[in-house]
Amino acid sequence: MAQQHVELPVVGMTCARCAANVERTLNKKVEGVTGASVNFGTETVSLDYDPDQVSLDDLAGAIKDAGYQLIVPETKKHVELPVVGMTCTRCSANVERTLNKKVDGVIEAHVNFGTETASVDYDPGKTSLEEMAAAVKNAGYELILPSEDEGAGDPEAAARAAELSAQKRFFWVGVAFTVPLFILSMGRDFGLVGAWSHAVWVNWLFLALATPVQFYTGGGFYVGGWKSIKGGAANMDVLVALGSSVAYFYSLALLLFPNLGAHVYFETSAVIITLIKLGKLLEAKAKGEASAAIRKLMDLAPKKARVLDQNGDETEIPADQVRQGQVVVVKPGESIPVDGVVVSGASAVNESAMTGESIPVDKAEGDEVFGATVNQQGLLHIKATGVGSDTALAQIIRLVRAAQGSKPAIQRLADQVAAVFVPVIILVALGTLAAWWIVGGEFVPAMIRMVAVLVIACPCALGLATPTAIMVGTGKGASLGILYKNSEALETAHNLSKVLFDKTGTITKGEPRLTDWEPLGEADDQALGLIASAESGSEHPIAQAVVAGARQRGAALASPGEFSAHSGFGIEAVVEGHKVRVGKPDWCDDQCTPEIEARVGELAAQGKTVMLATLDGKLAGILAVADQEKPGAAAAIAGLREMGLTPVMITGDNRRAAEAVAARVGISEVVAEVLPENKDQKVQEAQADGSLVAMVGDGINDAPALARADVGIAIGSGTDIAMEASDITLVGGELSGVSRAIKLSKATMATIKQNLFWAFFYNAALVPIAAGALHQVMWLPIYIRDLHPVLAAGAMAFSSVSVVSNSLRLGRKKI
Repeated sequence: MAQQHVELPVVGMTCARCAANVERTLNKKVEGVTGASVNFGTETVSLDYDPDQVSLDDLAGAIKDAGYQLIVPETKKHVELPVVGMTCTRCSANVERTLNKKVDGVIEAHVNFGTETASVDYDPGKTSLEEMAAAVKNAGYELILPSEDEGAGDPEAAARAAELSAQKRFFWVGVAFTVPLFILSMGRDFGLVGAWSHAVWVNWLFLALATPVQFYTGGGFYVGGWKSIKGGAANMDVLVALGSSVAYFYSLALLLFPNLGAHVYFETSAVIITLIKLGKLLEAKAKGEASAAIRKLMDLAPKKARVLDQNGDETEIPADQVRQGQVVVVKPGESIPVDGVVVSGASAVNESAMTGESIPVDKAEGDEVFGATVNQQGLLHIKATGVGSDTALAQIIRLVRAAQGSKPAIQRLADQVAAVFVPVIILVALGTLAAWWIVGGEFVPAMIRMVAVLVIACPCALGLATPTAIMVGTGKGASLGILYKNSEALETAHNLSKVLFDKTGTITKGEPRLTDWEPLGEADDQALGLIASAESGSEHPIAQAVVAGARQRGAALASPGEFSAHSGFGIEAVVEGHKVRVGKPDWCDDQCTPEIEARVGELAAQGKTVMLATLDGKLAGILAVADQEKPGAAAAIAGLREMGLTPVMITGDNRRAAEAVAARVGISEVVAEVLPENKDQKVQEAQADGSLVAMVGDGINDAPALARADVGIAIGSGTDIAMEASDITLVGGELSGVSRAIKLSKATMATIKQNLFWAFFYNAALVPIAAGALHQVMWLPIYIRDLHPVLAAGAMAFSSVSVVSNSLRLGRKKI
């Protein structure tokens, strides 16, 4: 590829030396850059580079390592798009291969047959959604693009409804012709009708009844089979088309050439097609129920909103037309249409749609509220901060869809089997025909067995085993306030053995308060004002607790100067000419007397965070801050122990205070006095013995540890759900969500294993039976020993439905 030139902004430069550093980094440390010139005045870099050797993201990474930020244009977009027309996993593989191999600009595409969606990362500078849709259409399927017309409704729902309506029409036409054909045929075979049924014209009547079923009701199997062969991967449609065609065209040959034989099998081909079409309809219905959770989430958002205009009058408008900053009026009993802040009024709001917790939350002026939650009591005026796709609900729906579209490791085996399934079954069917024709010397019994093998084999059950369970599991999780970032997180969580908890804000409420202030030496209450003034320069919750406590005690505060924070130890500042230092007791070891150490120990033993303060180098006082444990924390920890998991508390607090809190909630293993930057190292140490470890934290301060853990679990609420570093987000702040998330993971994985066992067992057991493996077991009924293709079709139709139905059981399971 030829050299490319680009001009990009650089953020973070404060002087000409910074510009020189950026320029030197690009020219000396990044292979592929042929020339870089940085202009400090315009804060831009002029770059010549070889895109074959280095990408803009690589350049941005190098600049970030140097301490600056390179602003690169968006080169990757992610989109989730519905796909219509897929009938089995080979179809999804064809669509996936089409997007990945035939559309220049698609970075990576994954197609999920269970959810019937394509998850695509692409470069918008190289391709468009329309080009992707055209490529998929050429492969024989339909990619549903989002509508630009806000009033056009849901294009996905419309497309799926149209497809389902067509499939129902095909099925009922099949039923109308198959029922009389089957009754007449069986009546003749069992001698229930007169001799007239053996006349030649009756066979021609059978042909007339079977032909619409074969080519109208069953036309989709021919079209789908041809599409899959053209795409390079034969699918289930090929097996059904082959099996039914053998019976149909053999019977047609007998009509045209009577000397070949007398017994026709038109009813066999018709019943095969109609039964399998019925199975597909039941499967579609069951899959619709499996995705019901996400539709319920989407339906939660109200369609209308009342906004106040400039004159203070109420106007009702579509909720998606509300703009940030507008004030929305919500009456008692109504759903809140947007995310926002209460500007007037007070009420109790049911947030169960977001958090899974049914107890209403009191809201007053200044409190955050979220769209789709229900105002239960008072009149609220809410200033919109998040609307449309920017609401917490929309973010949750995107996360659930992404999780449903991802593939866990357990699905790989099923995908590998499905990739070779159809060719192997065709070879088995041909082998069955040849073997029985040679052994028995008769073509018709051999042909019947071949048809049974073709019809009974079911790759769909394999393809649906995992995605339907994932779909139901993640949807149920969303209804409980548990959001899985991807299916790998759902899969890994069921094997966890240790759960590490951050203390502040996770086990405790994260609302510390100043409980003790004990002046030392010549210090007085005025010293508390100086200390609190110094702490006001910090945003740490403990510092803010000191500030709030000092104000409650009437202390006057001033602005701090020369402020500096020492991570994991404390802060220093100059206030009104006094040098103030506040921090951990061991930061002031050189001034501690035995009496002070004893008092510090007493306070720490009560579970309080203890600090010492110095003024102008002399000890001025002891401060203690306490934070209450969350209600239900002890019960949640006990629940984890009952599941055989080991809870561990990890905190930067002193050991005595940490152990006091841990003892109250039932945690026996404590890792204390850990600097924030070392938490991820403690996670790594917990993993050293091979244990799978979860880290539970607030998702922001604990981001490195969350990312290091096998499963990172972020405790948050509403939009304060830090999803980037975590694998699982608990929308509510309740610790009980941790055990629920793990229980749901275990239940989902159990369902997947049941589904896969059934899918493998079904094919492993019934394909040999269809091939005649039980022919000599004389005590079995003849229709089992020599499995009729009609029974084979019924079994095949049932197999997929049974897998999806088993997944639906997960949705009804109590977690």
